[in-house]
Formats: sequence, C-alpha cells, structure tokens
Amino acid sequence: MHKIKKQKLYLLALLLPFIILVIGFEIGPLASMIKNSFYADDGIKISLDQYVTIFKSKFYLQAIHNSVLISFFSAITSIIVAVVVAYSFTKFSKKAQNRLLMIANMTSNFEGIPLSFSYIILLGNNGLFTLLFAKLGWNVFSHFNLYSWTGLILVYVYFQIPLAIMLLYPSFHGIKRQWKEAAALLGASKLKFWLHIGLPVLLPSIAGIFSILFANAIGAYATAYALVGSNYNLLSLQIAALVSSDVTLKPQLGSALGVLLVSTMILAMWFNQRMMRRIRRDLQ
Repeated sequence: MHKIKKQKLYLLALLLPFIILVIGFEIGPLASMIKNSFYADDGIKISLDQYVTIFKSKFYLQAIHNSVLISFFSAITSIIVAVVVAYSFTKFSKKAQNRLLMIANMTSNFEGIPLSFSYIILLGNNGLFTLLFAKLGWNVFSHFNLYSWTGLILVYVYFQIPLAIMLLYPSFHGIKRQWKEAAALLGASKLKFWLHIGLPVLLPSIAGIFSILFANAIGAYATAYALVGSNYNLLSLQIAALVSSDVTLKPQLGSALGVLLVSTMILAMWFNQRMMRRIRRDLQ
C-alpha cells in the first residue's frame, strides 16, 4: 500500500511541470481575459458595457458571423476530402503510407504568413499562375479574388485537410477486414458496406475531428492577417486590433471578444461531444 502511494506521488511529481505550464500559459491568461472583459474602458469600473457594445454593433456581429461561417465551411470541406484521402492511404503499402503521412504532417504545419505569401505569389493579382493563364488566353482566374471570402476558404482548407487526414487515418484501421468479408458474403456491395457499416463506425471520429478543425480555423490569425489584413472582418483580426493597435486600443473590448471566441469554440466542441455520444449509443 505504501509502495502504491509512493508511486502515485512520483507520477504526480512528473506531471507537476505540465500542470504549471497549463496553469501559467492557458488557465492564467484565460482567467485574466474573462476578468478584463467585465471592466469598463477606464479599467476600474465593473460593468457589462463591453458585451453590450458587441451585441449592439453590426460590425462586431459581422466579424463573429464571418468567422463562424468560414470555420464551418473550411471544416466541412476538409473533413469530406480527408475521408476520401485517408481511405486511399490505406490501399498503399505500409512504407508508402508512412511517407504519405510524413508529407501530410509537413503540409499541416505549413500555415500562417509563409502559406499566405505562397498563395499571393501563385494566385494573387500578379501571381505566377494568374499571369501565366492570362498569357495563354485562359480566363481561369478572371472572376477569382484571392483577397476575399473564397480566397480565405481556399487557404484555410490547405492546412486543414492534412490535419484532418492525420487525425482520421487511424480510425480506418478500426474497420475490420472480417466485417467487409461478412458483408460481401451476405450480398452487400462496397457502397452498401460503407453506407451502413463503414461510415457509421467512422462518424464519432469524424464528429470529433470536425470540432478540432472548427476550433483551429476560428482561432487562426496569422494566415488571415497576412492574406487580407484589415480588408475582411474576422473575429481574430478584430481582437488583435483592439489589444495591440495604437489607434483603436481597447483591451477590455478585445477581452470580451476573446471570451466570445472561446465560448464559440467550447460550444462547438460540446455540441460535437453530444453528437459523438448519441452516435455511439445508436451503434450499440
């Protein structure tokens, strides 16, 4: 008994640096942000003025709407593509799968300012592909604007798809070969197997990964800032402008927007957790 207690204390001591890191860099700033959001602009008076300002302002409501919409569409698009690509990975040899996963891992980490700069070089107004196709007489990008909602979706999907593939790929190994053989013996086609067995088994993983992709997109800042700057109204860009700008410095209002951003992420993850529980219960 004494030995078990000693072992538990030893494990707790090993976890202590991680606990301190979480408290110092996650819980601490979050608590400070929540506290600051309830102060007036003078930083002394406690009030709900910041939240009233947000919900009365069409500008900030538009920022929330744009961020949620872009995050939702990029997450949906990425998860659909990832399902197909992750499944195709399983058809290669083990060596090829490892190489493909390495490429996906490298691609998922290519985001932020370098990614936006690459898209500007290739698909901007004077980008390589834009000028090349124009010279060839193909008006492929005549109605495409990289510095718009469509451009943001395209850039977000680029770094979301590899992340979704890496998270979803292990789930395909949970689909046993015996299930496919049993379904084939009972006369089920491959399409029917995936519709009635394969996809329902994958649904909890898909729902969980969707919440991760949504949170990843709604919190993205560097990519959007480098691509559109202040030309497109996004929640992350407005928060940064309010807490670091020399012109519109309002840290209390920025904190309130930050709380709403975190609340949106938590709400999306809570909804997906409920969906996952319901799907698992139905499968049982």
